[in-house]
Amino acid sequence: MTSTTTTGGTTTRRCSCRNPATGKNYGRSCPKLSNRRHGTWSVRHELTNRPDGTRREFRRSGFESSAEASKELNKVRALLAIPEEDDPAGHLAISDMLETCTKNKEPLPDYDETRRRLAAGQALNPKMTLAEWLDLWLSGKKRLRVSDYRRYECDIRVHLKPHLGEIRLDKLNVPHLNRMFDAINEANIEIQEQNTQRRSAIEELNTIPWKGLENRARRKWLKAAIAEMPAFRRTTSVNTQHHIRATLRAALNVAIAQRIIPNYNAAEHVELLPGTKPKACVWTDERVARWRATGEKPSPVMVWTPEQTGTFLDHIVGHRLEVMWRLIAFRGLRRGEGCGPRWTDYSKKTRSLEIATQLVQDGWEILEGLPKTSSGIRTIALDAETIELTEAHRLVQQREKLKWGAAWKNTGRIFTEEDGSLLHPGKISDLFQRLVTEAGLPPIRLHDLRHGAATLMLAADIDIKVVSETLGHSDTRITRDIYQSVLDDLARAAAEAVVKLVPRAPSAIRSLIEQRATRSATPVGNSPRCSCECTCGATQQEVHTA
Repeated sequence: MTSTTTTGGTTTRRCSCRNPATGKNYGRSCPKLSNRRHGTWSVRHELTNRPDGTRREFRRSGFESSAEASKELNKVRALLAIPEEDDPAGHLAISDMLETCTKNKEPLPDYDETRRRLAAGQALNPKMTLAEWLDLWLSGKKRLRVSDYRRYECDIRVHLKPHLGEIRLDKLNVPHLNRMFDAINEANIEIQEQNTQRRSAIEELNTIPWKGLENRARRKWLKAAIAEMPAFRRTTSVNTQHHIRATLRAALNVAIAQRIIPNYNAAEHVELLPGTKPKACVWTDERVARWRATGEKPSPVMVWTPEQTGTFLDHIVGHRLEVMWRLIAFRGLRRGEGCGPRWTDYSKKTRSLEIATQLVQDGWEILEGLPKTSSGIRTIALDAETIELTEAHRLVQQREKLKWGAAWKNTGRIFTEEDGSLLHPGKISDLFQRLVTEAGLPPIRLHDLRHGAATLMLAADIDIKVVSETLGHSDTRITRDIYQSVLDDLARAAAEAVVKLVPRAPSAIRSLIEQRATRSATPVGNSPRCSCECTCGATQQEVHTA
Protein backbone atom coordinates (compact mmCIF):
# COMPACT_ATOMS: atom_id res chain seq x y z
CA MET A 1 0.00 0.00 0.00
CA THR A 2 1.34 3.46 -0.89
CA SER A 3 -0.02 6.79 0.33
CA THR A 4 0.23 10.32 -0.94
CA THR A 5 -0.71 13.06 1.51
CA THR A 6 -1.66 16.45 0.13
CA THR A 7 -3.06 19.53 1.77
CA GLY A 8 -6.37 18.56 3.28
CA GLY A 9 -6.59 14.89 2.23
CA THR A 10 -4.86 11.67 1.32
CA THR A 11 -4.77 9.39 -1.70
CA THR A 12 -3.79 5.78 -1.12
CA ARG A 13 -2.95 2.85 -3.42
CA ARG A 14 -3.41 -0.68 -2.28
CA CYS A 15 -3.69 -4.13 -3.80
CA SER A 16 -5.15 -7.43 -2.74
CA CYS A 17 -2.10 -9.57 -3.59
CA ARG A 18 -1.17 -12.16 -0.98
CA ASN A 19 2.05 -14.02 -0.19
CA PRO A 20 1.46 -17.62 -1.31
CA ALA A 21 3.73 -18.91 1.46
CA THR A 22 2.04 -17.11 4.36
CA GLY A 23 -1.36 -16.29 2.89
CA LYS A 24 -1.05 -12.70 4.17
CA ASN A 25 -1.50 -9.53 2.18
CA TYR A 26 1.74 -8.18 0.78
CA GLY A 27 0.86 -4.60 1.65
CA ARG A 28 3.60 -2.17 0.75
CA SER A 29 6.01 -5.03 -0.03
CA CYS A 30 4.04 -6.21 -3.03
CA PRO A 31 6.56 -6.69 -5.86
CA LYS A 32 4.06 -5.36 -8.39
CA LEU A 33 3.56 -1.95 -6.79
CA SER A 34 6.34 -0.55 -8.96
CA ASN A 35 3.80 -0.69 -11.77
CA ARG A 36 1.59 2.38 -11.25
CA ARG A 37 -1.32 0.62 -12.89
CA HIS A 38 -1.26 -2.15 -10.31
CA GLY A 39 -3.89 -2.00 -7.54
CA THR A 40 -6.61 0.58 -6.91
CA TRP A 41 -6.56 4.06 -5.43
CA SER A 42 -8.71 5.53 -2.64
CA VAL A 43 -9.14 8.99 -1.11
CA ARG A 44 -9.73 10.20 2.42
CA HIS A 45 -10.48 13.66 3.76
CA GLU A 46 -11.35 14.92 7.25
CA LEU A 47 -14.77 16.54 7.61
CA THR A 48 -16.17 18.95 10.16
CA ASN A 49 -16.99 17.15 13.39
CA ARG A 50 -20.59 16.18 13.97
CA PRO A 51 -22.70 18.37 16.33
CA ASP A 52 -22.00 15.88 19.15
CA GLY A 53 -18.22 16.33 18.63
CA THR A 54 -17.48 12.96 17.03
CA ARG A 55 -15.03 12.85 14.14
CA ARG A 56 -15.86 11.79 10.60
CA GLU A 57 -14.24 11.69 7.19
CA PHE A 58 -14.98 11.33 3.51
CA ARG A 59 -13.76 8.01 2.07
CA ARG A 60 -14.01 6.64 -1.43
CA SER A 61 -12.09 3.86 -3.19
CA GLY A 62 -11.95 1.93 -6.45
CA PHE A 63 -10.09 4.49 -8.58
CA GLU A 64 -7.92 2.93 -11.28
CA SER A 65 -5.27 5.65 -11.28
CA SER A 66 -3.72 8.27 -9.11
CA ALA A 67 -5.06 10.97 -11.42
CA GLU A 68 -8.65 9.85 -10.92
CA ALA A 69 -8.23 9.72 -7.14
CA SER A 70 -6.62 13.18 -7.09
CA LYS A 71 -9.44 14.58 -9.20
CA GLU A 72 -12.02 13.28 -6.73
CA LEU A 73 -10.06 14.64 -3.79
CA ASN A 74 -9.84 18.06 -5.45
CA LYS A 75 -13.65 18.09 -5.80
CA VAL A 76 -13.99 17.35 -2.09
CA ARG A 77 -11.58 20.17 -1.23
CA ALA A 78 -13.44 22.60 -3.48
CA LEU A 79 -16.80 21.76 -1.90
CA LEU A 80 -15.40 22.14 1.61
CA ALA A 81 -13.98 25.53 0.67
CA ILE A 82 -17.34 26.98 -0.41
CA PRO A 83 -18.40 28.33 3.04
CA GLU A 84 -16.59 31.27 4.56
CA GLU A 85 -14.22 30.54 7.42
CA ASP A 86 -16.59 32.17 9.92
CA ASP A 87 -19.59 30.14 8.74
CA PRO A 88 -19.72 27.04 10.97
CA ALA A 89 -23.27 26.24 9.87
CA GLY A 90 -22.14 26.18 6.24
CA HIS A 91 -19.17 23.92 6.99
CA LEU A 92 -21.48 21.59 8.90
CA ALA A 93 -23.99 21.48 6.02
CA ILE A 94 -21.27 20.68 3.45
CA SER A 95 -19.82 17.98 5.68
CA ASP A 96 -23.28 16.47 6.22
CA MET A 97 -23.75 16.37 2.46
CA LEU A 98 -20.37 14.69 1.87
CA GLU A 99 -21.03 12.16 4.63
CA THR A 100 -24.36 11.31 2.98
CA CYS A 101 -22.61 10.85 -0.36
CA THR A 102 -20.18 8.43 1.31
CA LYS A 103 -22.91 6.36 2.97
CA ASN A 104 -25.14 6.18 -0.10
CA LYS A 105 -22.22 5.82 -2.54
CA GLU A 106 -23.56 8.75 -4.55
CA PRO A 107 -21.48 10.90 -6.91
CA LEU A 108 -20.35 14.27 -5.63
CA PRO A 109 -22.77 17.13 -6.43
CA ASP A 110 -21.98 19.90 -8.86
CA TYR A 111 -19.82 22.66 -7.38
CA ASP A 112 -21.76 25.63 -8.83
CA GLU A 113 -25.15 24.15 -7.89
CA THR A 114 -23.98 23.44 -4.33
CA ARG A 115 -22.63 26.96 -3.98
CA ARG A 116 -25.92 28.43 -5.20
CA ARG A 117 -27.99 26.25 -2.85
CA LEU A 118 -25.84 27.13 0.15
CA ALA A 119 -26.07 30.86 -0.61
CA ALA A 120 -29.86 30.58 -0.94
CA GLY A 121 -30.18 28.63 2.31
CA GLN A 122 -31.58 25.60 0.48
CA ALA A 123 -31.13 21.92 1.21
CA LEU A 124 -27.88 20.66 -0.32
CA ASN A 125 -29.19 17.19 -1.09
CA PRO A 126 -30.17 17.28 -4.78
CA LYS A 127 -31.87 13.90 -4.48
CA MET A 128 -34.34 14.89 -1.78
CA THR A 129 -37.49 12.78 -1.84
CA LEU A 130 -40.96 14.28 -1.80
CA ALA A 131 -41.50 12.90 1.73
CA GLU A 132 -38.38 14.71 2.98
CA TRP A 133 -39.47 17.97 1.38
CA LEU A 134 -43.04 17.72 2.69
CA ASP A 135 -41.70 17.26 6.23
CA LEU A 136 -39.45 20.29 5.78
CA TRP A 137 -42.27 22.36 4.28
CA LEU A 138 -44.75 21.40 6.99
CA SER A 139 -42.28 22.30 9.73
CA GLY A 140 -42.49 25.89 8.50
CA LYS A 141 -46.27 25.97 8.89
CA LYS A 142 -46.38 25.97 12.69
CA ARG A 143 -47.87 29.46 12.76
CA LEU A 144 -50.99 28.39 10.87
CA ARG A 145 -54.33 27.96 12.59
CA VAL A 146 -54.50 24.59 14.29
CA SER A 147 -57.26 23.32 12.00
CA ASP A 148 -55.38 24.37 8.84
CA TYR A 149 -52.14 22.78 10.05
CA ARG A 150 -53.90 19.53 10.92
CA ARG A 151 -55.53 19.44 7.51
CA TYR A 152 -52.16 19.81 5.77
CA GLU A 153 -50.64 17.19 8.07
CA CYS A 154 -53.49 14.75 7.36
CA ASP A 155 -53.18 15.15 3.58
CA ILE A 156 -49.43 14.50 3.80
CA ARG A 157 -49.59 11.59 6.26
CA VAL A 158 -52.60 9.74 4.81
CA HIS A 159 -52.22 10.32 1.08
CA LEU A 160 -49.11 12.08 -0.23
CA LYS A 161 -46.41 10.20 1.66
CA PRO A 162 -47.80 6.68 1.17
CA HIS A 163 -48.34 7.19 -2.57
CA LEU A 164 -45.56 9.59 -3.58
CA GLY A 165 -43.13 9.86 -0.67
CA GLU A 166 -40.30 7.80 -2.18
CA ILE A 167 -40.22 9.72 -5.47
CA ARG A 168 -37.39 12.21 -5.92
CA LEU A 169 -38.69 15.75 -5.61
CA ASP A 170 -37.18 16.87 -8.91
CA LYS A 171 -38.56 13.81 -10.74
CA LEU A 172 -42.21 14.19 -9.70
CA ASN A 173 -44.53 14.43 -12.71
CA VAL A 174 -48.22 14.28 -13.66
CA PRO A 175 -48.38 10.48 -14.26
CA HIS A 176 -47.23 9.96 -10.66
CA LEU A 177 -50.12 12.07 -9.43
CA ASN A 178 -52.61 10.42 -11.77
CA ARG A 179 -51.64 7.02 -10.35
CA MET A 180 -52.16 8.33 -6.81
CA PHE A 181 -55.67 9.60 -7.50
CA ASP A 182 -56.53 6.42 -9.42
CA ALA A 183 -55.45 4.41 -6.38
CA ILE A 184 -57.55 6.63 -4.11
CA ASN A 185 -60.64 6.10 -6.27
CA GLU A 186 -60.06 2.35 -6.40
CA ALA A 187 -59.77 2.33 -2.61
CA ASN A 188 -63.05 4.26 -2.45
CA ILE A 189 -64.81 1.49 -4.36
CA GLU A 190 -63.39 -1.11 -2.01
CA ILE A 191 -64.40 0.92 1.06
CA GLN A 192 -67.95 1.33 -0.24
CA GLU A 193 -68.27 -2.40 -0.88
CA GLN A 194 -66.94 -3.25 2.58
CA ASN A 195 -69.20 -0.71 4.24
CA THR A 196 -72.21 -2.10 2.37
CA GLN A 197 -71.30 -5.65 3.36
CA ARG A 198 -70.91 -4.71 7.02
CA ARG A 199 -74.12 -2.66 7.03
CA SER A 200 -76.10 -5.55 5.48
CA ALA A 201 -74.74 -7.97 8.07
CA ILE A 202 -75.72 -5.65 10.91
CA GLU A 203 -79.21 -5.15 9.46
CA GLU A 204 -79.62 -8.93 9.16
CA LEU A 205 -78.43 -9.37 12.74
CA ASN A 206 -81.06 -6.91 13.96
CA THR A 207 -83.83 -8.90 12.27
CA ILE A 208 -82.94 -12.24 13.90
CA PRO A 209 -84.95 -12.95 17.08
CA TRP A 210 -83.10 -13.59 20.33
CA LYS A 211 -85.05 -16.69 21.24
CA GLY A 212 -84.54 -20.12 19.69
CA LEU A 213 -81.47 -22.31 19.42
CA GLU A 214 -81.07 -21.78 15.68
CA ASN A 215 -81.55 -18.04 16.03
CA ARG A 216 -78.91 -17.80 18.74
CA ALA A 217 -76.48 -19.83 16.66
CA ARG A 218 -77.15 -17.61 13.65
CA ARG A 219 -76.65 -14.46 15.72
CA LYS A 220 -73.38 -15.82 17.12
CA TRP A 221 -72.08 -16.63 13.67
CA LEU A 222 -73.06 -13.20 12.30
CA LYS A 223 -71.41 -11.39 15.21
CA ALA A 224 -68.19 -13.28 14.58
CA ALA A 225 -68.38 -12.47 10.86
CA ILE A 226 -69.00 -8.76 11.58
CA ALA A 227 -66.04 -8.68 13.98
CA GLU A 228 -63.74 -9.91 11.20
CA MET A 229 -65.02 -7.32 8.70
CA PRO A 230 -63.19 -3.99 8.33
CA ALA A 231 -64.70 -1.18 10.39
CA PHE A 232 -66.80 1.47 8.70
CA ARG A 233 -64.56 3.94 6.88
CA ARG A 234 -65.02 7.19 5.04
CA THR A 235 -64.25 7.46 1.37
CA THR A 236 -61.98 10.20 0.03
CA SER A 237 -64.44 12.56 -1.61
CA VAL A 238 -63.78 14.63 -4.72
CA ASN A 239 -63.57 17.77 -2.56
CA THR A 240 -60.94 16.10 -0.38
CA GLN A 241 -58.96 15.11 -3.48
CA HIS A 242 -58.97 18.75 -4.55
CA HIS A 243 -57.61 19.70 -1.12
CA ILE A 244 -54.87 17.04 -1.40
CA ARG A 245 -53.84 18.52 -4.73
CA ALA A 246 -53.92 22.04 -3.26
CA THR A 247 -51.64 20.93 -0.40
CA LEU A 248 -49.14 19.42 -2.83
CA ARG A 249 -49.35 22.43 -5.12
CA ALA A 250 -48.56 24.79 -2.22
CA ALA A 251 -45.57 22.68 -1.13
CA LEU A 252 -44.18 22.48 -4.67
CA ASN A 253 -44.60 26.22 -5.21
CA VAL A 254 -42.36 26.87 -2.22
CA ALA A 255 -39.80 24.42 -3.60
CA ILE A 256 -39.88 26.28 -6.92
CA ALA A 257 -39.56 29.66 -5.20
CA GLN A 258 -36.49 28.41 -3.31
CA ARG A 259 -35.04 26.99 -6.56
CA ILE A 260 -34.95 23.49 -5.19
CA ILE A 261 -36.73 22.13 -8.26
CA PRO A 262 -37.21 23.51 -11.79
CA ASN A 263 -40.06 25.89 -12.50
CA TYR A 264 -42.61 23.12 -13.05
CA ASN A 265 -45.43 22.25 -10.67
CA ALA A 266 -46.96 18.89 -11.56
CA ALA A 267 -49.96 19.52 -9.27
CA GLU A 268 -51.01 22.42 -11.50
CA HIS A 269 -51.62 20.09 -14.44
CA VAL A 270 -53.56 17.22 -12.83
CA GLU A 271 -57.18 17.00 -13.95
CA LEU A 272 -59.77 16.01 -11.35
CA LEU A 273 -63.52 15.81 -11.40
CA PRO A 274 -65.07 19.16 -10.49
CA GLY A 275 -65.59 19.62 -6.77
CA THR A 276 -69.07 20.12 -5.37
CA LYS A 277 -69.75 22.95 -2.95
CA PRO A 278 -73.21 22.65 -1.40
CA LYS A 279 -75.32 25.76 -1.82
CA ALA A 280 -77.41 27.21 0.95
CA CYS A 281 -81.11 26.25 0.64
CA VAL A 282 -83.95 27.88 2.54
CA TRP A 283 -86.30 25.73 4.64
CA THR A 284 -89.47 26.49 2.67
CA ASP A 285 -92.83 24.97 3.71
CA GLU A 286 -92.55 22.36 0.93
CA ARG A 287 -89.05 21.32 2.03
CA VAL A 288 -90.07 21.16 5.67
CA ALA A 289 -93.05 18.95 4.77
CA ARG A 290 -90.85 16.59 2.77
CA TRP A 291 -88.27 16.47 5.59
CA ARG A 292 -90.96 15.59 8.14
CA ALA A 293 -92.20 12.83 5.83
CA THR A 294 -88.87 11.32 4.79
CA GLY A 295 -86.25 12.70 7.20
CA GLU A 296 -84.12 13.84 4.23
CA LYS A 297 -82.44 17.25 4.10
CA PRO A 298 -82.48 18.90 0.65
CA SER A 299 -78.89 20.12 1.12
CA PRO A 300 -76.11 19.82 3.71
CA VAL A 301 -76.38 23.60 4.10
CA MET A 302 -79.86 24.69 5.14
CA VAL A 303 -81.05 28.14 6.17
CA TRP A 304 -84.07 29.10 8.22
CA THR A 305 -86.64 31.57 7.00
CA PRO A 306 -87.00 34.81 9.02
CA GLU A 307 -90.07 33.31 10.71
CA GLN A 308 -88.16 30.18 11.73
CA THR A 309 -85.27 32.27 13.05
CA GLY A 310 -87.78 34.28 15.07
CA THR A 311 -89.20 31.07 16.51
CA PHE A 312 -85.75 30.02 17.65
CA LEU A 313 -84.96 33.40 19.20
CA ASP A 314 -88.31 33.37 21.02
CA HIS A 315 -87.52 29.89 22.33
CA ILE A 316 -84.16 30.91 23.85
CA VAL A 317 -85.40 34.09 25.55
CA GLY A 318 -83.91 34.09 29.05
CA HIS A 319 -81.20 31.57 28.17
CA ARG A 320 -77.87 32.54 29.75
CA LEU A 321 -76.27 32.56 26.26
CA GLU A 322 -79.14 34.36 24.56
CA VAL A 323 -76.93 37.25 23.45
CA MET A 324 -74.44 34.88 21.83
CA TRP A 325 -77.17 33.12 19.84
CA ARG A 326 -78.50 36.54 18.84
CA LEU A 327 -75.09 37.72 17.61
CA ILE A 328 -74.65 34.60 15.47
CA ALA A 329 -78.21 34.84 14.09
CA PHE A 330 -78.10 38.55 13.23
CA ARG A 331 -74.41 39.41 12.79
CA GLY A 332 -73.12 36.14 11.33
CA LEU A 333 -70.37 35.30 13.82
CA ARG A 334 -68.56 32.00 13.36
CA ARG A 335 -68.74 29.50 16.22
CA GLY A 336 -65.29 30.29 17.59
CA GLU A 337 -65.93 34.02 17.22
CA GLY A 338 -69.18 33.70 19.15
CA CYS A 339 -67.46 31.85 22.00
CA GLY A 340 -64.43 34.14 22.14
CA PRO A 341 -65.34 37.88 22.39
CA ARG A 342 -63.85 39.75 25.35
CA TRP A 343 -65.34 42.59 27.33
CA THR A 344 -62.46 44.77 26.11
CA ASP A 345 -63.70 44.20 22.56
CA TYR A 346 -67.20 45.48 23.39
CA SER A 347 -68.18 49.17 23.40
CA LYS A 348 -71.55 50.37 24.63
CA LYS A 349 -70.71 53.93 23.59
CA THR A 350 -70.01 53.13 19.93
CA ARG A 351 -72.49 50.19 19.92
CA SER A 352 -69.91 47.88 18.37
CA LEU A 353 -68.01 44.65 18.96
CA GLU A 354 -64.47 43.98 17.76
CA ILE A 355 -63.95 40.48 16.39
CA ALA A 356 -60.25 40.10 17.18
CA THR A 357 -59.99 36.58 18.61
CA GLN A 358 -61.74 33.24 18.60
CA LEU A 359 -61.70 29.92 20.45
CA VAL A 360 -60.79 26.90 18.34
CA GLN A 361 -60.97 23.21 19.14
CA ASP A 362 -57.84 21.07 18.85
CA GLY A 363 -59.00 17.54 19.54
CA TRP A 364 -60.91 18.32 22.72
CA GLU A 365 -58.52 21.05 23.88
CA ILE A 366 -59.55 24.71 23.64
CA LEU A 367 -57.07 27.11 22.04
CA GLU A 368 -57.27 30.85 21.51
CA GLY A 369 -56.39 32.11 18.08
CA LEU A 370 -56.99 34.79 15.50
CA PRO A 371 -60.09 34.72 13.27
CA LYS A 372 -60.06 32.44 10.26
CA THR A 373 -58.63 35.05 7.87
CA SER A 374 -57.16 38.53 8.13
CA SER A 375 -60.47 39.92 6.88
CA GLY A 376 -62.13 38.09 9.79
CA ILE A 377 -60.64 40.72 12.10
CA ARG A 378 -63.45 43.26 11.88
CA THR A 379 -65.81 45.55 13.77
CA ILE A 380 -69.52 44.75 13.75
CA ALA A 381 -72.28 47.22 14.61
CA LEU A 382 -74.82 46.29 17.29
CA ASP A 383 -78.49 47.22 17.47
CA ALA A 384 -80.06 48.87 20.52
CA GLU A 385 -81.80 45.68 21.74
CA THR A 386 -78.56 43.71 21.60
CA ILE A 387 -76.85 46.44 23.64
CA GLU A 388 -79.57 46.23 26.30
CA LEU A 389 -79.33 42.44 26.46
CA THR A 390 -75.53 42.59 26.66
CA GLU A 391 -75.67 44.98 29.61
CA ALA A 392 -78.17 42.71 31.32
CA HIS A 393 -75.84 39.77 30.64
CA ARG A 394 -73.01 41.71 32.29
CA LEU A 395 -75.06 41.96 35.51
CA VAL A 396 -75.83 38.23 35.41
CA GLN A 397 -72.14 37.44 35.02
CA GLN A 398 -71.27 39.71 37.96
CA ARG A 399 -73.76 37.83 40.16
CA GLU A 400 -72.21 34.52 39.04
CA LYS A 401 -68.77 35.89 39.93
CA LEU A 402 -69.93 36.76 43.47
CA LYS A 403 -71.52 33.32 43.82
CA TRP A 404 -68.32 31.46 42.88
CA GLY A 405 -66.02 33.74 44.84
CA ALA A 406 -62.36 32.66 44.77
CA ALA A 407 -63.22 29.74 42.45
CA TRP A 408 -64.26 32.17 39.69
CA LYS A 409 -62.01 31.98 36.62
CA ASN A 410 -61.38 35.47 35.32
CA THR A 411 -61.00 34.86 31.58
CA GLY A 412 -62.30 38.29 30.57
CA ARG A 413 -64.77 36.74 28.13
CA ILE A 414 -68.30 37.99 27.56
CA PHE A 415 -69.70 34.46 27.28
CA THR A 416 -68.43 31.85 29.72
CA GLU A 417 -69.46 28.87 31.77
CA GLU A 418 -71.07 29.64 35.12
CA ASP A 419 -67.65 29.52 36.84
CA GLY A 420 -66.12 31.95 34.32
CA SER A 421 -64.23 29.28 32.36
CA LEU A 422 -64.07 29.30 28.58
CA LEU A 423 -66.93 27.95 26.54
CA HIS A 424 -66.10 24.75 24.67
CA PRO A 425 -66.97 25.13 20.96
CA GLY A 426 -67.90 21.43 20.67
CA LYS A 427 -70.30 21.64 23.61
CA ILE A 428 -71.87 24.79 22.15
CA SER A 429 -72.66 22.92 18.91
CA ASP A 430 -74.30 20.09 20.87
CA LEU A 431 -76.28 22.59 22.94
CA PHE A 432 -77.51 24.31 19.79
CA GLN A 433 -78.80 21.04 18.35
CA ARG A 434 -80.75 20.36 21.55
CA LEU A 435 -82.31 23.83 21.47
CA VAL A 436 -83.33 23.39 17.82
CA THR A 437 -85.03 20.08 18.64
CA GLU A 438 -86.80 21.61 21.64
CA ALA A 439 -88.11 24.44 19.44
CA GLY A 440 -89.52 21.93 16.92
CA LEU A 441 -87.65 23.51 14.04
CA PRO A 442 -86.14 21.81 10.97
CA PRO A 443 -82.47 20.93 11.58
CA ILE A 444 -79.59 23.23 10.72
CA ARG A 445 -75.98 23.31 11.88
CA LEU A 446 -74.74 26.06 14.16
CA HIS A 447 -72.69 27.39 11.23
CA ASP A 448 -75.94 27.54 9.22
CA LEU A 449 -77.25 30.07 11.74
CA ARG A 450 -74.45 32.28 10.40
CA HIS A 451 -75.70 31.58 6.88
CA GLY A 452 -79.14 32.67 8.07
CA ALA A 453 -77.71 36.02 9.11
CA ALA A 454 -76.45 36.53 5.57
CA THR A 455 -79.87 35.60 4.20
CA LEU A 456 -81.58 38.12 6.47
CA MET A 457 -79.19 40.87 5.42
CA LEU A 458 -79.63 40.08 1.74
CA ALA A 459 -83.41 39.95 2.12
CA ALA A 460 -83.24 43.37 3.78
CA ASP A 461 -81.60 44.75 0.60
CA ILE A 462 -78.27 45.41 2.33
CA ASP A 463 -75.45 45.88 -0.17
CA ILE A 464 -73.46 42.72 -0.87
CA LYS A 465 -70.24 44.55 0.06
CA VAL A 466 -71.58 45.35 3.53
CA VAL A 467 -72.80 41.77 3.95
CA SER A 468 -69.37 40.42 2.96
CA GLU A 469 -67.56 42.71 5.42
CA THR A 470 -69.95 41.85 8.24
CA LEU A 471 -69.39 38.14 7.69
CA GLY A 472 -65.61 38.59 7.48
CA HIS A 473 -65.26 37.40 3.88
CA SER A 474 -62.15 38.57 2.02
CA ASP A 475 -64.07 39.11 -1.23
CA THR A 476 -67.69 39.62 -2.26
CA ARG A 477 -67.26 36.76 -4.74
CA ILE A 478 -67.04 34.37 -1.79
CA THR A 479 -70.34 35.72 -0.48
CA ARG A 480 -71.97 35.36 -3.88
CA ASP A 481 -70.66 31.82 -4.38
CA ILE A 482 -71.98 30.63 -1.01
CA TYR A 483 -75.36 32.33 -1.19
CA GLN A 484 -76.06 32.11 -4.91
CA SER A 485 -79.23 30.04 -4.38
CA VAL A 486 -80.49 32.59 -1.85
CA LEU A 487 -79.65 35.40 -4.25
CA ASP A 488 -81.58 33.58 -6.99
CA ASP A 489 -84.67 33.39 -4.76
CA LEU A 490 -84.34 37.09 -3.99
CA ALA A 491 -83.89 37.85 -7.71
CA ARG A 492 -87.14 36.05 -8.55
CA ALA A 493 -88.94 37.96 -5.81
CA ALA A 494 -87.49 41.21 -7.14
CA ALA A 495 -88.66 40.36 -10.66
CA GLU A 496 -92.21 39.89 -9.40
CA ALA A 497 -92.01 43.13 -7.44
CA VAL A 498 -90.82 45.07 -10.51
CA VAL A 499 -93.71 43.78 -12.64
CA LYS A 500 -96.24 44.75 -9.97
CA LEU A 501 -94.88 48.31 -9.85
CA VAL A 502 -95.90 48.96 -13.49
CA PRO A 503 -99.67 49.54 -13.95
CA ARG A 504 -101.17 47.76 -16.96
CA ALA A 505 -104.51 48.33 -18.68
CA PRO A 506 -106.68 45.32 -19.68
CA SER A 507 -106.07 44.32 -23.28
CA ALA A 508 -107.56 42.02 -25.87
CA ILE A 509 -104.50 39.78 -25.64
CA ARG A 510 -104.89 39.46 -21.85
CA SER A 511 -108.59 38.68 -22.27
CA LEU A 512 -107.82 36.06 -24.89
CA ILE A 513 -105.22 34.44 -22.57
CA GLU A 514 -107.82 34.25 -19.82
CA GLN A 515 -110.37 32.76 -22.23
CA ARG A 516 -107.93 30.07 -23.36
CA ALA A 517 -107.09 29.27 -19.76
CA THR A 518 -110.79 28.79 -19.11
CA ARG A 519 -111.22 26.57 -22.17
CA SER A 520 -108.26 24.39 -21.19
CA ALA A 521 -110.30 23.31 -18.17
CA THR A 522 -113.29 22.26 -20.37
CA PRO A 523 -113.46 18.49 -21.14
CA VAL A 524 -112.72 17.55 -24.75
CA GLY A 525 -115.85 16.92 -26.82
CA ASN A 526 -118.23 19.14 -24.84
CA SER A 527 -118.18 21.82 -27.52
CA PRO A 528 -117.21 21.47 -31.22
CA ARG A 529 -114.29 23.58 -32.35
CA CYS A 530 -114.23 26.25 -35.03
CA SER A 531 -113.97 24.68 -38.50
CA CYS A 532 -112.01 27.53 -40.04
CA GLU A 533 -108.32 27.28 -40.85
CA CYS A 534 -107.18 29.67 -38.11
CA THR A 535 -105.49 28.49 -34.92
CA CYS A 536 -107.51 30.52 -32.44
CA GLY A 537 -109.08 27.41 -30.92
CA ALA A 538 -112.46 29.13 -30.42
CA THR A 539 -115.60 27.05 -30.17
CA GLN A 540 -118.60 27.56 -32.45
CA GLN A 541 -120.53 29.10 -29.56
CA GLU A 542 -117.89 31.85 -29.21
CA VAL A 543 -117.84 34.93 -31.40
CA HIS A 544 -114.96 34.49 -33.80
CA THR A 545 -113.14 37.74 -34.48
CA ALA A 546 -110.26 38.19 -36.86
